[in-house]
Amino acid sequence: MLNIPKAITTDLVEAIKNTVAELATEAPATHKLCRYADLRIEVTEEKHAGAENGTSKYAGEDSQFACGIRVLAGDGAVAPGYFGQMLGKPDLPRLAQTLASGLKHAYERALANAREKIRTRHKYKELGEALADTRLAPVEAYRDTVKAEYALDPRQVSLADMVRYITEVSRAVQDVDEQLKYNAVSAVTLVTRELFASSEGAWIDQSFALTKGGAYVVAVSETGDQELSDDIGHQRGWEVVTEGIVEEHIRNLDLLTFSTNLARDAVKLAHAPPLRSSDKDVVVVTDPHFNALLAHEIIGHPTELDRALKMETAYAGRSWLLRTLSGTMVGKTVASALVTAYSDPSLPGFGHYKYDHEGTLGRKVVHIEKGTFKGFMNSRQTAAILNVPPNGSCVATEAHLVPLVRMSTTVFAAGARAPEDIIHEVDKGYYVVGHRIPSIAESRENFRISAQKVYEIRNGQIGQLYRGGGIMADTKTFLMKVDAAGRDFRLFPIPNCGKGQPMQGRRLGNGGPTLRSRALLTGPA
Repeated sequence: MLNIPKAITTDLVEAIKNTVAELATEAPATHKLCRYADLRIEVTEEKHAGAENGTSKYAGEDSQFACGIRVLAGDGAVAPGYFGQMLGKPDLPRLAQTLASGLKHAYERALANAREKIRTRHKYKELGEALADTRLAPVEAYRDTVKAEYALDPRQVSLADMVRYITEVSRAVQDVDEQLKYNAVSAVTLVTRELFASSEGAWIDQSFALTKGGAYVVAVSETGDQELSDDIGHQRGWEVVTEGIVEEHIRNLDLLTFSTNLARDAVKLAHAPPLRSSDKDVVVVTDPHFNALLAHEIIGHPTELDRALKMETAYAGRSWLLRTLSGTMVGKTVASALVTAYSDPSLPGFGHYKYDHEGTLGRKVVHIEKGTFKGFMNSRQTAAILNVPPNGSCVATEAHLVPLVRMSTTVFAAGARAPEDIIHEVDKGYYVVGHRIPSIAESRENFRISAQKVYEIRNGQIGQLYRGGGIMADTKTFLMKVDAAGRDFRLFPIPNCGKGQPMQGRRLGNGGPTLRSRALLTGPA
């Protein structure tokens, strides 16, 4: 008899972890055609608050509980079957039975898929032979516990204190300037505990805390208007918002200072002239904050191997880095020798984790090394297709959803130059600061990304401020023309990256240093 808590808290994982491990381990014996099974359990405790124009707008606290199950099974063909479910208090008394029933459901789906695979092979002959059995590349079965890190436990933060602080920040933003016509400030703080168990013997219990603060402001002047939004965040507790974070690669201001600074920028931009588009490329120096989104869009997404293998072409696009299984950019020059880019879940921030949702140990994946393309993020299934080792890049937004190949923290590597020297060497060009909105070709071969601010550079000095602008370029051309990389490597939160069908929104990290290249200027849309 399970001693199940009456409330949905992270302690629930402790009560059911042995049951989950037994179901996973015994699945091949319980279901005779089962070749592999894994179970994922996730519990999140979350609090959130928001304010508009100095007045509290909303607040709440909630718990989420979900399970996800995968089975590979079949006779004559092997195929996957999945089961996922959001759970609540009514499910707690019969939790063991629900998980066992879910495992059986996933098994039956796998068998149905396997039978259909055999039928299709026979019906379509040569074309049907393309339907290969689902294989998982081998990994070590880890048994580990990973604890959450925080100074102020999100579960212990008073919701009333959250509301009070967020409302004070919104009032402070409102008082910055009379030309600020609207502001919205919000924050969320949470703790999540995940349990993964597999028929191979993996048993991983990992937790993390996450806190995010955000601000949105609109300024209106006689000559123009400007809206800006931005976020701070880290895998830490409520201290992220109230105190800020100063680490080697992450420099988060507290939310009050961050939000009022954003408001002042909006007022300045509302008075600035709009940036004019250029008809030829110009020298551009892009700052680390802008390069965080650039790395996300032109390095991260096209190096997710499920995208590259055309598994999400219909709803998300392809990757120019892999045309066919024999026609890839691996080993070819795609950037200047000053460009190195990689994904690394060991880096701090939103993209950090130790193990992915297949129980694979996450590791650094080098995508570009001194200009040469090296490889992709993968899952165990996609790694088996290319016959490469799994690198721990398969995660789901919530346990009831199917894990996908996702970025952890994708970045441009630091260079050796002082960022001020990179600017001083420019006779005529533009300094592109902060990111706003991306527009990317479906193969990620071209991009247009707007910036928060664009400054003219004249004779090595930063001059006129412009609003509403950004840059546009062919991805490979932009990377090939990088002629300077700074040593000012920084990491930033990307609070909502969407992928999948149904859509999975995930919080990620990205970053890089100052870079210098050439691109077209784009004016207001």
